[in-house]
Amino acid sequence: MLENHMPKEKQKPVHEVRLGHIKAALWKNDTETGVRYNTTFSRIYKDGEEWKSTESFGRDDLLLLAKVADQVHSWICEQSQEPARNEGRSARS
Repeated sequence: MLENHMPKEKQKPVHEVRLGHIKAALWKNDTETGVRYNTTFSRIYKDGEEWKSTESFGRDDLLLLAKVADQVHSWICEQSQEPARNEGRSARS
């Protein structure tokens, strides 16, 4: 029996936060205990005419990285409150 070797679609982040040249991508993971979010951080820069990214941060990037991380944390916390808000609405209907 032949297996179908169609390439998988590349998973896209469920949310992104960007301030200046610092970017965070949020990835949704469904687990047995519920939804979990993972985050990857990157710094984008231009090398000649080409845009590139790195996971390396210098001293001058750290404050902006912290601000992006704070926004990511807030977004994740909001997502965990959404099911509770929706349950409350349906109970009142």
